[in-house]
Amino acid sequence: MERNKEIYKVTLVGGAVNVILVAFKFIAGIMGNSAAMIADAVHSLSDFITDIIVLAFVRISGKPQDKSHEYGHGKYETLALTLIGVALLAVAIWILYGGATKIATWLNGGRLEAPGMLALWAALLSIVFKEAVYRYSIIKARQLQSPAVEANAWHHRSDALSSIGTAVGIGGAIFLGQRWTVLDPLASLVVGAFIVKVSVHLLRDGIGDLMEQSLPDEVEKEILQLVASVPDVEEPHDLRTRRIGNHYAIELHILVDGDITLREAHDKASTVEDLLKSHYGQDTHVAVHVEPK
Repeated sequence: MERNKEIYKVTLVGGAVNVILVAFKFIAGIMGNSAAMIADAVHSLSDFITDIIVLAFVRISGKPQDKSHEYGHGKYETLALTLIGVALLAVAIWILYGGATKIATWLNGGRLEAPGMLALWAALLSIVFKEAVYRYSIIKARQLQSPAVEANAWHHRSDALSSIGTAVGIGGAIFLGQRWTVLDPLASLVVGAFIVKVSVHLLRDGIGDLMEQSLPDEVEKEILQLVASVPDVEEPHDLRTRRIGNHYAIELHILVDGDITLREAHDKASTVEDLLKSHYGQDTHVAVHVEPK
């Protein structure tokens, strides 16, 4: 429960910042006549929505095992990660469409109005606040081993970086004159492209875990080395791994002396299980099958 409280705290901090930025950016984008700032505001709004998703799903994922979820509810946190990726991708498509429409208008001889200084100040403030929230969130995500909080942290970072592109585009459109007003919608395209990259990364990880993707090769290699270090345990093999939320699930076979008693064989398996849990966390699911050599 303490872990969940920390996750709520981190998410609420990010949510509070997002509420302020969403309101300020929309006002600045509309009053400052900036497509890039309105796109940035929508990005911040998606941040706020994902904060709500994290709060809802982490509460569910923190529930203990029950009859219908004998491996716990950790996959709900992974589902939150995937939904964040979907939300980001939808936002990116909307931003790209809006920016491309304005550029097409400019290419066909249409006139684009230069954005106002209020939009530029909004972009600069967004950079500062969102980068600060990212740094706070990513530290907490790694301490708490929470994929959902880490995904949300990268969402904050994507907003900070997109605001850099927004600031450059708005600044160029303001200070370089009417010929360069197209820089504002061009900046919105840069924002959209960056968000697409982040969303694809999150979707790849989230869908991979939901589809029972194995742990990385370096983690599996480490598991085999740890098990092989147990005295009188040989040739760990048939290793199967996956992630359940922020926990690992590990199943493998080991060879022991075929002449030892059943109790001794059981104790060896328990030693392997305890070793893996001490290394990867007590909530790690470990299943060890003992074979005679």
